[in-house]
Amino acid sequence: MKLAVIPARGGSKRIARKNIKMFCGKPMIAWSIEAALNSGVFDRVIVSTDDLEIAEVARQSGAQVPFIRPAQLADDHSGTVPVIQHAIEWFEQDGQQIDYLCCLYATAPFVRPEDLQAGLDALIREQCDFAFAVTRYAFPVQRAVRINTQGRIEMIYPEQFNTRSQDLQETFHDAGQFYWGRTQAWRLGKPVFGPGSVPVVLPGHRVQDIDTLEDWVRAEWMFREMNR
Repeated sequence: MKLAVIPARGGSKRIARKNIKMFCGKPMIAWSIEAALNSGVFDRVIVSTDDLEIAEVARQSGAQVPFIRPAQLADDHSGTVPVIQHAIEWFEQDGQQIDYLCCLYATAPFVRPEDLQAGLDALIREQCDFAFAVTRYAFPVQRAVRINTQGRIEMIYPEQFNTRSQDLQETFHDAGQFYWGRTQAWRLGKPVFGPGSVPVVLPGHRVQDIDTLEDWVRAEWMFREMNR
């Protein structure tokens, strides 16, 4: 079975009720559910939540909610991997075998069905542990500066001061959208950011973290422009 798990706890702090807050006409989580369903690669699309309202919105959006997540996996310190491991254990105890599992974030309105398809293709083709979405840094990280305790600027990598931008190694960061993995890799807690992973590279204009209200406004502007 190929399973999509969308983690969506109820206690978001910086943006209240973020997972079901209306985003460009739909509850935020509905965009992730819709992309998963439209990708055609999943046997089941489920939402793992501790919140009954989120569960109802998820069902109305087309996902399944076969269980309510335990409270100990829904506090501010709960990591994603234990949540995924809990879902795997639930299905296996129910006698259902999972071959590939995709953790898809509830706050990923820019994710596209073809990206999810590409992730599964990469996972199988490369015979790796994980395949997840990344995007390029817009500026060379080797030119990064910081403000020191005296309020002055200093380079983090001063040895790169005279290196031409085109000669610097290209760098990427997690796009915060989806993470395909083999069940055994999830179960063993293997590092997602490690040599057992391959990238699915996305263009920068389709990647936006949504952690603050400012992020939210920017994301809606971007989304509306791309879907005009």
